[in-house]
Amino acid sequence: MTERPRTPDDRADVSRETPPSYAAGVFASRLPLAEQYADLLATEGVTRGLIGPREVPRLWERHIMNSAAVLPRVPEGSTVADVGSGAGLPGLVWAIGRPDLTVSLIEPLLRRTVFLEEAVSALGLDNVRVLRARAEDVDETFDVVTARAVAPLDRLGRWCLPLVRRGGVLLALKGRTAQDEVTASTATLRRLGATTIVVTTYGTDGVPTTVVEVTK
Repeated sequence: MTERPRTPDDRADVSRETPPSYAAGVFASRLPLAEQYADLLATEGVTRGLIGPREVPRLWERHIMNSAAVLPRVPEGSTVADVGSGAGLPGLVWAIGRPDLTVSLIEPLLRRTVFLEEAVSALGLDNVRVLRARAEDVDETFDVVTARAVAPLDRLGRWCLPLVRRGGVLLALKGRTAQDEVTASTATLRRLGATTIVVTTYGTDGVPTTVVEVTK
């Protein structure tokens, strides 16, 4: 029997497989919202070029839970800015997992902000707003600023640290080169007001998440 070609609906079905068992401990009663978001990424996210089709089978481990792993570090009731939010990672994941947070998704590209606005509406999230802007043009400060796979740390610091209130923190989700980036950008970050810079790993299950924490 010849296997028929996969369709976009088939790709969406992959995301509807049971999330990892530990996801329930992270999202609790809001796990269905996280599943709905995964479905949006696997369908509209792929169609609009925000998520590559090859990422669909690993949306939970590589993207959703990778983002959610950092939530214990975010203080209760924080205002959060997700710079270069793209498809909403990590900002939408944080807003789903932590309704106590007030999350601003900062994204300059129209097609991405349209997706984010539609996702916020579809998920019924009242703790999220979408700002179509470059980080440099946002005249606000936040308790926590985050970014995932946006830019090298020195450039990211120039964009993000002005948005961090005094005493707040930049949480930059990075990969294996995090420590090398810190070494190369420490002088720049200090000039921008950083007081401490540490590399921390979060997540006891699945793929660990490496975060550069820059306190201002």
